[in-house]
Amino acid sequence: QVQLVESGGRLVQAGGSLRLACLASGRTFSSLNMVWFRQAPGKQREFVAGISWDVGTTYYTDSVKGRFTISRDNAKNTVYLQMNSLKPEDTAVYYCAGSFGSNWPVTSETAYGIWGQGTQVTVSS
Repeated sequence: QVQLVESGGRLVQAGGSLRLACLASGRTFSSLNMVWFRQAPGKQREFVAGISWDVGTTYYTDSVKGRFTISRDNAKNTVYLQMNSLKPEDTAVYYCAGSFGSNWPVTSETAYGIWGQGTQVTVSS
């Protein structure tokens, strides 16, 4: 069974950068579509970015396009989220999630059955 552990979240000033990492256990990581969601206080969890399992096709929500980059290293069982030009509205708990399947992109959280525990990102103004 795959388990996911996020890291890299911290307090950062607006305009700064962070790189989040999500380490997966198990030998099936390379077959997983991997995504990042985030949840701000009082708000619903929202899709941020995703990368497909096969050719690494990426997909982003509009609010992070041009600022965030998702990537994966299958040899390290890790997916990354590079976040640049951070804004206070990016403050949230960031979760990585994974799913098997050929449909892509899938932005609904109900499609993902494997989740990490989350890492807090706080952007100060």
